[in-house]
Order: sequence, then C-alpha cells, then structure tokens
Amino acid sequence: MFRVRSAFHRTRLAIAALFCFLGFQYATWTSRLPALTSRLDLSAQELGLLLMACGVGAAASFPLVSALMRRLGSRRLAFVSALSLAVLLPALYLAPNYPVALVVICCDGVAAGGLNVAMNAQGSALEVRHGRTTMAQLHATFSAGSLAAALLASGTSLFTTSLTAHFLAATVVLALLLGYSRPRLLTDEPVTGERATDGPVGDEPATDERATGELASDAPPKRETKRRRGPVLPSRATLWMGLAMVFGTVTEGAMNDWSALYMEDVVHASPQLVPMGIAVVSVMMVVARLVADGWRSRWGDARVVRYGSALAGTGLALALLTGGVLPTLVGFACVGLGVAAVTPCVYVAAAAQGPEALSLVAATGTTGLLAGPALIGFVAGATSLVWGMAVVAASALAVSLCATRIRWRTPETPETPETPEPPGTGPAQAAPAR
Repeated sequence: MFRVRSAFHRTRLAIAALFCFLGFQYATWTSRLPALTSRLDLSAQELGLLLMACGVGAAASFPLVSALMRRLGSRRLAFVSALSLAVLLPALYLAPNYPVALVVICCDGVAAGGLNVAMNAQGSALEVRHGRTTMAQLHATFSAGSLAAALLASGTSLFTTSLTAHFLAATVVLALLLGYSRPRLLTDEPVTGERATDGPVGDEPATDERATGELASDAPPKRETKRRRGPVLPSRATLWMGLAMVFGTVTEGAMNDWSALYMEDVVHASPQLVPMGIAVVSVMMVVARLVADGWRSRWGDARVVRYGSALAGTGLALALLTGGVLPTLVGFACVGLGVAAVTPCVYVAAAAQGPEALSLVAATGTTGLLAGPALIGFVAGATSLVWGMAVVAASALAVSLCATRIRWRTPETPETPETPEPPGTGPAQAAPAR
C-alpha cells in the first residue's frame, strides 16, 4: 500500500483534500441547477435569489467563523464545517419547497465560509511550520474538485436523471475526502484571550519550554495583556488585505462571468471561439497556481502579487485598446496568469495576523465575487461592455497598489524536504502539536 512518509507531504495531501472537498461540494449542486430549478419550479428571479443566498451566507458568516476559530481552532472548525456541507448537500435535493431551499443554501454558504477560513489557516500554518510554500497548489486543488464534480454530474446523467442518485454518490465522495483528511490535519489549540494575535492560526505559541532553535530564541518576551472583550476592530494592515482581496476577486469573478459575452458582443468571435475566453483564463490560472509556489519561494509573495496583478491589469487594458480575437485571448491569458497567486498569498498574510483578520479577508473575498459581476453589468449597461471590462483591468491594477501596503512573508529556505527528521532534531522544529 502506498504511504506518504514525509510529514509535510502527508499533511499537505490532507489539506488539499479539504480544498478539493469544497470545490467538489459547490460544483455538485451548481452543476444541477437546471434540475433543481425544474423540480422547485423556480423563476429566473427566484434562481438568482437562491444563488445570492449562498454568497450572503458566506459573507455574513464572518463574526461566527471568527469566534469559532478562536474557540475551536482550525482543525475542529474544518471538520464541523465539512461535515455540515456533506449533510446539507442531500438536504438540498430533499427540500420540499423554495423557502426551505433558501434556508439550506444560506446555511451552505455559512458552512462554506467556515471551511474556507479553516483550510486556509491550515495551509498557512503548514507553510510556517515547515518553511515551505504550498498555498497556491492547494488552491489549484479547489479547481480540481470542481472539475471532478462536473465529470461526476456528466457521468451520472448518462445513466439516470435522478438528483437523488447523483447527490448520494457525491455525498459518498465527500465522506471519503473528509475521512482521509481529518486524522492528518495539523493539530492546534483554541485561540483565547492573550493568544488571539500571537501568531499564525494553527501554530502553537513559541515559548522557551515548547520550542527550540530560532523559534524560541527569536520570540519576543511575553507581556501581560488584558483579555479583550467585545468586537475587535481590524487593523490597517488587515483593511489593506481586505481591499486587495476584494479587487482580486472582482477581477477573477468578472472574468468568469463576462469573458464569453465580451468575446461574442465586442470581439465578434465565431461561436466556436466564444468559449475560449473563459477557457484561456481558467487554464492559465490553474497552471499558474501549480507553479506559483516556486515563484513565491524565489521572489517572495510581495513581488508575485505586485507584478502579477500589474501584468493582469496592463495585459487586459492593452487587449481592450487593441481589439481582435487573438489580442483579446492574450489579454485574458495575462489575467489568468497574473491573478492566480493573489488570493493564496493574501490568505497567507491574513492568517499571520490571526483568526479575525483571516475571517474578515475571507468574507471580503466572497463580497468581491458577489459584487464584481454585478458592478461590471451596471457599468456595461450605463456605457458599454468595453468600459465594464476596463473596470476589471483597473481592479487588477488596484491589487498591485494595495500590495505595497501589506506586510508580506519573505521567502524561506526549505528544511530538508525529502527526508523528514525525527521529532525534536530539527534546527527550527515547530512546537509539538497536542
């Protein structure tokens, strides 16, 4: 039987299973929206509200998720959120009417928000613990999960049109992913009181008794602090991260929703080439995320985000000015390549600020995905789609400006990744998990 011996790779596979889980669960029910619409007899407006309910639930989950991160830690929050998503999937096809479906989808958004924060906290903690970059590849597995869900939906439809059969099969896949990941995730302790902002979510605090090497010697002396009560106001750094995430997700979401229409109405591409717009963006984004961790290790997150978002904005702007099918596809490729590493890097920076920052940044990302396509539609309706896409280019350039105000992590040298060392022998061994 194949076994992964390296602790880093074993944990990375477990966290990747969570990313795949979320992409698979989301794409499973969205791929069957026509069947759900027919079963519940929904109008176009009711379907739009159903989709909005999921996003609103995810965006509104920030206070709850922040509190649960402090109380439960990322490992237990990931399990609770993923288990809820696995239960909500069959609950959706069992919903007897539209109001119940709305409640189920809103709860699905809240659970998705919790899993999103927890799995990114786990990924960030893994990078800190092992001194290696991996977050971009983890985000690529979300796309892999979405692709797997689409293939399962297509394959199931060849044999039956039953939603029950499809969703039950999908629930089994989700159970397998959750069962694999849970025992292999990083362990952490609930964050309470003074520990709220001591370090990245998922890592134990470095103390003289529980850490060795650099982690112990570099730790600043502890100060007595009072337990904070009431809501914690976000810091200026967190606000800049939130803005970067909003502009980044506006760019990403708008390209997904408007690229095909731009190819058809503005570029006047043939019907065979119209889908190539979103295909180019998606392929370049997945490929870039598979290799972006190498860029992060070599140049650091700051340069990757600044130069990548500048490439995206400049490339798209030049495509809008030039026109034509080929320049447009090249510009779309620049967007996919440039923004691919934005969200992984911002999540890493936010996780280093604590659970409140990570939860807020995740909520702003959902807000950007919700507001972006609508904003482009409003601008396109008032002027033209060219100006709407110009807003997308401006959003990408705004990410580059925000990136100059964020405190990023610096590239680190891996610690003998091929052969794991026995516990307690590494020069900068992380604090043991309990």
